[in-house]
Amino acid sequence: MNEDFDMSEQGNIETIKNFVRDYFSKTAIWIIILVLFALWAGQGIYSIDAPEVGLVKRFGKHVKTVGPGLHYHLPSPIESVIPVDVKSIRKIEVGYTTVSPPPNPRYRSNKEEALMLTGDNNIVHIEFAIQFKIQNPENFAFNVINGEELLKEMAEAIMREEIAKKEFTSIITTGRGELAQNVYEDLQKLVKTYDTGMMVENVKLQDANPAEPVVAAFDDVNSAKEDRETYINKAEAYSNEVIPQAQGKASQITNKAEAYKQEKIASAQGDVAKFKNVLSEYQTGSKEITRTRLYIEAMEEILPNTEKIILPKDSSGSSVLKLLDLNKLSKQTESSTSTGGEK
Repeated sequence: MNEDFDMSEQGNIETIKNFVRDYFSKTAIWIIILVLFALWAGQGIYSIDAPEVGLVKRFGKHVKTVGPGLHYHLPSPIESVIPVDVKSIRKIEVGYTTVSPPPNPRYRSNKEEALMLTGDNNIVHIEFAIQFKIQNPENFAFNVINGEELLKEMAEAIMREEIAKKEFTSIITTGRGELAQNVYEDLQKLVKTYDTGMMVENVKLQDANPAEPVVAAFDDVNSAKEDRETYINKAEAYSNEVIPQAQGKASQITNKAEAYKQEKIASAQGDVAKFKNVLSEYQTGSKEITRTRLYIEAMEEILPNTEKIILPKDSSGSSVLKLLDLNKLSKQTESSTSTGGEK
């Protein structure tokens, strides 16, 4: 009986061991499952930066858009998030590639994109950049594939179309601003038509030059044009300097002539007034006195530096002293004057 009891006791122990083994095995499995689930669920935590929005997809379908901050979504493969930058200004380069950014920029030209045919059958080297930003993130993410490459191809096509409408000289000189504006307007219309979600901010021409084989000839032409403009500017400057001087001299001569005219008019008016006064005196009865005064004034005017002796007329009407030596009389007069002065 002791042997039977020992065997039964050993069987109970084995049963307990098996139960404990099975229990902990199942617990470990559940713990592992819970840990794995927690790790999987933790993958749904994500953050969106300040210039971005998050497009949440559930089984590939867009369900919502979230703003910047910390968020949660059901982990893959149930849900996923596409972050889209909607505030930064992006740039696409056509005809060249930036090798090194500022402050020491270096660029590499891309001739396949840069060489274009003008309306007068010349080849021009065009390099330009498109600045844009994302206006509608849903359209940008789901309506187009590789939106930036699509925008670049659109811009290049529109630029080639505009270049084909213009002459070479206009493109490399005065028509650059108009060309960039036309490309901007047409490109903006096109991206809206196809609901790309992008908005063009600016189209900027970086370079517009002739092709390399004819650069020297066009440099000579441009140099000649610059010389022509220089001579024209010098001529205009000389004209602007000389014309005011001539106008000033003409005004001065005119003013002098006007002053001379007014002087002569005033003098003539004075002479007329004087003559009228003399005439009035003559007509009032003092004819002889007036005649004599006029005679004396005329003689003083005619002979201003000559010594004169005026004699009254005698009864015969003669004013000349007969047998009278006028020179001797003059000397006597001077002698008596000097003698009187000494006394």
